[in-house]
Amino acid sequence: MSNLRAWVTPLTIGSFLTMGVTGVLMFFHLDSGFNKLVHEWSGWVIIAGVIAHLALNWRPFVTYFKRPLARLLIAAGVTVLAISFWPVQGQGNPMQSVFKAINNANVATVIELSGHDLSTGLARLAKAGFEAQPGVTVSTLTAGKRGPQIQFIEALFSQ
Repeated sequence: MSNLRAWVTPLTIGSFLTMGVTGVLMFFHLDSGFNKLVHEWSGWVIIAGVIAHLALNWRPFVTYFKRPLARLLIAAGVTVLAISFWPVQGQGNPMQSVFKAINNANVATVIELSGHDLSTGLARLAKAGFEAQPGVTVSTLTAGKRGPQIQFIEALFSQ
């Protein structure tokens, strides 16, 4: 257990600091693109640290459920988590709607949106490995898979 204690608390503190700082930056839209990636992966690290921390401190953890204030705060956290899954209309990332519209659109329409003429757009897509034809949707062409969809968009919209 002492070996575990030597790295669990520092891991939890370090990942919490990373999560906290990147989360605040993202909240205020001051983050770089790398902050989001670090924030997401740090979430996995903090989960591992918290699980190990619970293993080390199981007895004190269980005693919190005997205290009314602790139970109230834990219940509040669980309630907020449950509410966070509630669908809210008009909220969320509008880029998800844009991405969905592009995936459901005809290849020719997306080529037009990219500013290329049809033959240039089809040539760029062919160079990227897509055998695209007008009348086919992006989702059909990419089998509905996110990776190929992003490659499709990059082929048309990158410089």
